[in-house]
Amino acid sequence: MLYLTSDNFPIFVPFGVIGFYRYLWYCIRLAACFAYRPIPLPENPTYIAEEDVTIIVPTIDAGEEFKDAARSWLVGKPKEILIITEEKMLGPLQELANAVDPERIRVLTVPFANKRLQMSHGIKNTTTDLIVFADDDAIWPPTLLPYVLACFEDQKVGGVGTSQRVQPVGEKMTVWEVLAAFRLTIRNIEISCSTHIDGGLPCLSGRTAAYRTIILKDPEFLHGFTHDYWLGKYQLNSGDDKFLTRWMVSHGWSTYVQCCKEAELLSTMKPNWRFLKQVLRWTRNTWRSDMRSLFTERFIWTAHPYVAYTMVDKLFNPFTLLAGPCLVAYLVYKSTISTDNGGYHLPWWNILASYLVWLLATRTAKLLPHLWYRPQDIVYVPAFIVFGYYFAIMKLYALCTLHETGWGTRTGIGDIAAATAAMDKQDTNRGSFGANDNETVNNSNSGGLRELNEKLTSSSSVNTKTNFDNGYIPPTMQRYPLPTGSGSGTNGTATSNGSGSRSRNGSNASGSKTGSGSGSGGGGIVRREPNGRRMDIINESYLMR
Repeated sequence: MLYLTSDNFPIFVPFGVIGFYRYLWYCIRLAACFAYRPIPLPENPTYIAEEDVTIIVPTIDAGEEFKDAARSWLVGKPKEILIITEEKMLGPLQELANAVDPERIRVLTVPFANKRLQMSHGIKNTTTDLIVFADDDAIWPPTLLPYVLACFEDQKVGGVGTSQRVQPVGEKMTVWEVLAAFRLTIRNIEISCSTHIDGGLPCLSGRTAAYRTIILKDPEFLHGFTHDYWLGKYQLNSGDDKFLTRWMVSHGWSTYVQCCKEAELLSTMKPNWRFLKQVLRWTRNTWRSDMRSLFTERFIWTAHPYVAYTMVDKLFNPFTLLAGPCLVAYLVYKSTISTDNGGYHLPWWNILASYLVWLLATRTAKLLPHLWYRPQDIVYVPAFIVFGYYFAIMKLYALCTLHETGWGTRTGIGDIAAATAAMDKQDTNRGSFGANDNETVNNSNSGGLRELNEKLTSSSSVNTKTNFDNGYIPPTMQRYPLPTGSGSGTNGTATSNGSGSRSRNGSNASGSKTGSGSGSGGGGIVRREPNGRRMDIINESYLMR
């Protein structure tokens, strides 16, 4: 190929610059990935799974694989597992839950299948400090939950993700599953790299991710999460993990990802061509979310500049990738013309063979982290190369069809607006915190905010013993005064007295918690004082905005 430059050197300069830029940054990512370190387990953990963790699993079509997944979750001893499904699936899923552990697994329903509504219903029925969302086929190692909880020792951390790899559906991986495994390997490198460089990441994957309950209980979050529209008119059902990640960034919370064997889950992928429909849905979600992060919300630029750079890079990636074969096609054409008529002297097969060798060498090098553990997958490298160009074209197609918000790989997902309206009606009848609560939260008046604050300090709801340790308030949590004019002058007082002790590797912690607030608006999000377990109310309600 270098010999070809004697014909027309300038044409190779821009493509050489693009290639150098690409592989320079890939080397930087590899270096950052090797420098990354997961957070180790603390000697005296603040959070204990059996007291502080609820696992929420939104599903409509869980099968026998759910049993293996649920048993792997229960090894970590969470307090409870909530399965959220549509009403017509209650019977089959209840049978699955009873076959695993009827005492620690509850099955709740929503009127219609809608993942975001299912997740929000689970949030409203959670009574622990931490929530872990999980796919119904995600299999955890026994150490995953402790390693996830270790990240929450830092009170600035609001969300935690994990690394992943593919679990074959059958005895042997299909080519589609190998392609998915290649993508996950590259993703694991990217998220560990971005976490090490600036602490951010493009997405806390919904296959398994943990969050502080106090963030998700915010009425503003719940409403925005279930009433999310693209361009103001296309309601979104998928892309929930992208929304959650953007919410962490825009509201001043840090995130972390545990990329290590101890926190590496197994997840199944579509073992046939339907995998392409999954990728199309993910690609549309990525376009929508990244453009919002970069151009609408813009918090990512200052919070995580490296992640912002990767998002911008992805915008141009399909164009630069497709430029390669276009150039080669042009060179092959020029090589079929005689040099007297302005053609190139190298034969066309020489150019094509050089290009193919270059692709095989560079793509194999990129997949070495995966091939180190599964060398037999090297035969699928050509399929990965073809898929890469198909994916570039798919990204452009996805960009032109962002108004398509259907799930793509699941049956039973009906009209999103109808499902949301039915759930809103159900919440009005039951009370926004779920069927087990007697109070109704109304976002439009001070009573609703006040009841939220009271619930957050109540021992019957979220266990707030560790929320806002050391008085930490995220930097973009702003004053959100409760409206005046309704309620009495000293509303917002909330108290919860109790005592208890727990063993932490031989050490005990005990105390009581009280909360109080006053003023015309009253109320506020609870926090833990640095001295002991005394709980206070932050007046004028510091709600996440």
